[in-house]
Order: sequence, then C-alpha cells, then structure tokens
Amino acid sequence: MKAEIITIGDEILIGQVIDTNSAFICSELNQTGIKVNRILSVPDNKDEIIDAINTSGKDVKIVLTTGGLGPTSDDVTKHALAEYFNQNLVLNNEVLEHIRRFLHTRRLKLNERNRAQALLPERCRLLPNEFGTAMGMWFEKENRHYFALPGVPHEMKAMMTGHVIPALIKQFELPAIVHCTIHTAGIAESVMADKISGWESDLPQNIKLAYLPSPGILRLRLTASGTDKRTLEGQVSYQAEKLKKIIGTGIFGIGHTTIEAETGSLLRQSRSTVAVAESCTGGNISRMITSVPGSSDYFRGGIIAYDNDVKIKMLGVDKRKIERYGAVSKHVVIQMAEGVRKKLKTAYAIATSGIAGPAGGTAEKPIGTVWIAVSCDEKTFAMVFSFGNLRETNIMRASVAALNMLRLIIIRSKNRNSG
Repeated sequence: MKAEIITIGDEILIGQVIDTNSAFICSELNQTGIKVNRILSVPDNKDEIIDAINTSGKDVKIVLTTGGLGPTSDDVTKHALAEYFNQNLVLNNEVLEHIRRFLHTRRLKLNERNRAQALLPERCRLLPNEFGTAMGMWFEKENRHYFALPGVPHEMKAMMTGHVIPALIKQFELPAIVHCTIHTAGIAESVMADKISGWESDLPQNIKLAYLPSPGILRLRLTASGTDKRTLEGQVSYQAEKLKKIIGTGIFGIGHTTIEAETGSLLRQSRSTVAVAESCTGGNISRMITSVPGSSDYFRGGIIAYDNDVKIKMLGVDKRKIERYGAVSKHVVIQMAEGVRKKLKTAYAIATSGIAGPAGGTAEKPIGTVWIAVSCDEKTFAMVFSFGNLRETNIMRASVAALNMLRLIIIRSKNRNSG
C-alpha cells in the first residue's frame, strides 16, 4: 500500500517553516504498514495544488495534504479540492457552531473569515478538529482516498492519530509492521557497524536494520514485516536481546526514550542528586535535564560559568590553573565539577569547558575540543573530546557526552555496590 503527501504553503518553500508534518505522517503511516512513495511541497496556489493531486502516482491509494485550511486569504486548499472533486461549497451549521464555541472559549468573536471556514465541499466526509477551527476532509475518487489535514502541527497530529489512521485500518487489509529502536551513545557509526556486523548479517530476511545518527547518539532501528504482529514482536525482541549482549552499556534505552530521561532515571533509582557547571554548553545540559518531568527529584541546579571570573569566583577555580593550562583544560574542568558539587551539595556534578566555534581554536586546541568532567564521592573523572567545526552540533554533542559519562559512572558504581 502506497501513499503520497502534499504539503501546502509558501512558508515551507521559502524556508521560513520546517516541514515537520511530513515526518510525523510518514512515521504514522509506516507503523500502519503503508509506504510513503513521495512528498511534494507546493505554494498556496489553487492551480498548483490541483496539479499536484493530478500528478500523484497511479499505484498510490492514499493522498494526504496538509496546510491551507485556515481563515486567511492565502488558505486556498479547500477551494482547490472543491474544484478537483467537482463539489460546491455549502455552509455546514454543525461546523459553524463548533467554530463559534471554540472561539468563545478563547474569548474571541466569530467574524466572516471564521464563518467562511464552515463552508465545506458538499459531499466530503468531515474529520473533526478538537484543537482548532479548520475541519479535516476525506474524499474518495476512483478507488483512491484523499485526506486534507490542517497545517498546524498539533491539530494535524491529533487528526492523523485519532481519525485518519483508524479509518485506513478499517478500510484496508494492511501488513503487520513492528519497529524497535535501540538508542546508543559513545560509539561512532563506523565503529558500531564493525561491532555488530556478524549479528547484522544473521538477521532474518523479514527484519531490516537502519542506522539513525544524530549529534552524540546513534539509534539502531529494527523493522520487521509479516502477517502476524505477535510473531514479529517476538522476533524483534529476540534480536534486541542479542544486540544488548554485544553492545552492553553502550545502549542507554529501547523504544521512545532520551539520554536525559535514562540518566535521570538512574539518579532517581540511586536517590542521588546532580549539579552542573557549564561553560561551552551554555546551559544546554541543564535544559536537557529539566526537560524531563520530575527532574526536580534529582537536579539541584547549575552555574553557567562562561566567563573566567565566574569560574574563579563562583566555582573556586584556581586562577593560576587557568593562566597556566587555559580554561579549556583537564585541570580547570575538574575544579569546575568539584566546585559546583561542593557549592550545591550534590552526589554528582558535571562540568564542561571547550571551544564550540566557529572561532577561538588553536593548533593545540582546535575548534571542537571539549573537556568534560564528572565528579562524585569516589573521584573526579575527566575526558577530552574532539567534535568538529559546527557550533550548535558541538554544543549538543558535548551535552550528550556529558550526560552519557554521568550515566556510565552511575552504572559502574551501582554494579560495584551490588557486587
């Protein structure tokens, strides 16, 4: 079963907005056993929209559009669809009342633009929008199904999961698809490929492996296809367990998880607290930690010691160490970690100091050089990393590496205590 996605909006084509909708739709369809054949972006132009629908592949059974269903003059998708399916726009009183109630809860009055949103193609099936005023639409023509969804991401997602996917499952006999994502950190993609090459070559033909790298993290996605979902789940689980034995603590989670959530879980389990002293990461580690609900159980706080005076006055870093070794050094980052742990009275502390770029590098310490330290009662561990030339990527990779260092140290301590 194949599908195509048409994203509509000038803002996408000029680079003002990133098309995250297509990624979400692809993921949802793929998990349902539907393959996306093509993604096409077109402007807010009625003729362009109609042409995009006309040129969809012959073997495509499902066409989804996103965007252009709002109340403004550039929202022309509904008019294009009415023309394509040769339907008149008629006032739908139930939709009008929904729009009226929706606006009332936000203390807004119904105007003519909002009222026009209740004008809908006369024979389309409506997809309710619990979070907005733009109704979704479902058309059928020549054994093909067309779904028009709003472009606002949270509205589209709710409509996709709550209405479109259930409709497709009911409409078609779809194959069983099972995904399993293994999250790893601290192992480069090429190293990982060598490490698991034997396991990969022994995978059953119906199970495929994909490498999904991101800054500091490598995800390994197993996808199994067949007719019986329970059998596939067993196959994938078996292969994941084999992978755990090969990679070990390089795996920080399976399924929907993050390095910050898994590290936080370890801190909570050990009833430990952590503090952060950040220089080159500029608060990003603290942001990641606090993005996890309940992180107040273990996160005490952080100090962004970007300037050397802050390192000296707030963290107790020896000025002579900075003068002799530089702020980006093992000596300084160790003192930063120990200083913030002492100041905030925590079991663990993380510190970072590096050259994020794009300037500031030297022959001895090129751009991307980052020292990371993790301090605990046992000792303070420090490592140097060489990340690259891209500032934002360096910040993210350093943040992930710091959390992964903390994770591994907690695991090591846990294993030592249990042994």
